[in-house]
Parts: sequence; structure tokens; C-alpha cells
Amino acid sequence: MTKITSSRKLDHLKLCAESDVSFGSAGFDCVRLVHNAAGGCDLDETDTGTELFGHHLSAPVFIEAMTGGHPETKEINRTLAFAAEEGGFALGVGSERAALENPAVADSFTVVRDAAPNAFIAGNIGVAQLVQHGPEWACRAVELIDADALCIHVNTLQELLQPEGDRCAAGFLSAVSDAATAVHVPVIVKETGAGISREAAKAYFDAGASAVDVGGFGGTSWAKVELLRKTLLRASDKPQQMSDEIFLDWGIPTAVSVFEVAQVKCGPVIASGGLRSGMDAAKSIALGADVCGMAKELLSPALEGTDSLMNRLSAVVNELKAVMFLTGAKTIPDLQKVRYYLTGVVREMTQEIKC
Repeated sequence: MTKITSSRKLDHLKLCAESDVSFGSAGFDCVRLVHNAAGGCDLDETDTGTELFGHHLSAPVFIEAMTGGHPETKEINRTLAFAAEEGGFALGVGSERAALENPAVADSFTVVRDAAPNAFIAGNIGVAQLVQHGPEWACRAVELIDADALCIHVNTLQELLQPEGDRCAAGFLSAVSDAATAVHVPVIVKETGAGISREAAKAYFDAGASAVDVGGFGGTSWAKVELLRKTLLRASDKPQQMSDEIFLDWGIPTAVSVFEVAQVKCGPVIASGGLRSGMDAAKSIALGADVCGMAKELLSPALEGTDSLMNRLSAVVNELKAVMFLTGAKTIPDLQKVRYYLTGVVREMTQEIKC
């Protein structure tokens, strides 16, 4: 199992880096922020700073979980960590399962704290692993990288389509509750591409989660990744029990998921899933997010090196500041109050939601 987990992590990274693994729309094209023709702020004085669990960020940017668990991923995580440290951003590591199963690959994760001693870093473990191993694994995931928070990822769609996936989704809320009690840091429940509804968000907040990362539909499609991976593994030669392609369109668009979770928020809401610019980040914040996560958008620059990654992150922050200027929002709290219009499918999906 240890070798399988590590190999799978490398398969996922290569597919995301080398293939088109996006699918659908995150819904940001259906969100239009209101332009403020009356002005209200100086671009040079626009402040993108924000707080996440008492940790100051220079901008509401979360470098989302991408990799770890294989020797070839160590340098990528070092680059991501350096960018988080230098830029004042939050950083999440990939699933630490491989390192908990095999300490030989632990340095692909511990490198992040070495490279970013002051950055906000979130650990990562799957809820299915917590159901199986209990809160001890949550504590070990935090200790491994001296994490400031722990992301507990939920990926039932991916597991369903993965040849070796876990098809049991029982006990999730109890596992989150036990982990939240056991660890000394905030717990962030994170979806990985299918989104979180307001009902699920409330259930996780009630179970003890401190924040929710929506991980909505419209960005990297793990359904698509697993379909591509099956081709690599020649799994398609085996008899299929169902047509996996019908699940490519499964999930809640990110814009809708942010809107829904914001209605029941009891802690920070992190928008992720298909965010590709500072404009998308600004729209997410106006919809109710506190912090905005990016992964696939940053992977190629990260593979090119630190300078390329820092340039891309700087562009995102500059785009965010430009939108704040055009809406008259001097600060992130101001941006959260900016009025917006909803059109198309996002309007249709949110019109029945009551605050």
C-alpha cells in the first residue's frame, strides 16, 4: 500500500502538469462586480492584507495543496514554501498519507517548514484515513510539519472513480469531530473539486471544523484525472461496472458553493476550485469568501522555478488590487461588502437560497 500511495501521488502530479485536467465552469463568468464610478480610494493605498486564524497574510491568497509523498516532489514543495514565506501567503501541503505510511518520504513534506519557518502552513490528511486510523493520524500530520492548521480533505467523487479508491463514506462527521478535539490547531474541511453545500458546511462546522474550503467544480477535475490515469494503468482494458464519463459534470460550481457556505459560515470560508486570476479572487471575496486558494494555476510556474512562481503570484495580487480600486474597496473587509450581479446558471442555482 505504501508504494502504491507514493506512486499515485506522482501520477497525479504528472497528469496535472502535462495534461488538460480542467472541466466545466467555476461560475465566475456569471458574477459581475459593481463598478464604482464615484471612486473612493487611492490604488497605492489599497490594502490587501488579511488575517487567517490570527496569522497575518499580505493578501488573501492560499497556495493550495498540490503534492508531496514522493522523492520527486520535494523540490516543488520547497519552491511553493519559499513563495509563501517571501510573499506572505498561506500554504497547504498535499495529502500526508504517504509520509505517515512511509517515513522515508517524509522530507518531501518537512521541507516546507524548513523553507518557510514563518508562513501559515496547513497540513493535510484524508477524512477516510481518519475514519480508519483515528485522530492519532491527525496529530501526526500536524506534528510532521509543525502545521498552523490541518486540512481534512473529502474526495468521495475521486475515490469512487479511482481503481483502488475507498467507497465507504460513513463516519466522516465523527472523524472530523474527533480530530478537531485531538489537535491543537484549527481544522479546515476541504473538498477537492465537487464543492460543499450549505447543508454539508453546517454539518462540518457543527462537528468542530474551524473553516471550510469549498473546493468547487470548475477547476481541476479529479474525475478527469482519474479517467486519464486509468488509461495510463490500462485499467480501461478491464470490464467497466459503470460509465465514469457521466461524472465529469458532477459537483457544485465554486461560485455557487462559496455563496452557499457563506450563508452558514461559523468561521473562515476558503474559495478554491477554478480560480485563475485576481478577478476571480475578488469575486469570491464579494460572494463571502475570506481567503482564496489556487493550485493548478500555480503548478506550471512552480515547476519553472521560484522567479516564475513569484511573478505569477504578484500578478494575481496586482489584479486583485486593481479590482478593489475599481470597486472603491480600500480593504478586504470593504471588498466583502461590494455589491454584485449574478447571471446565468449561478443566478439560477442561488435564487432559492435564503439567508
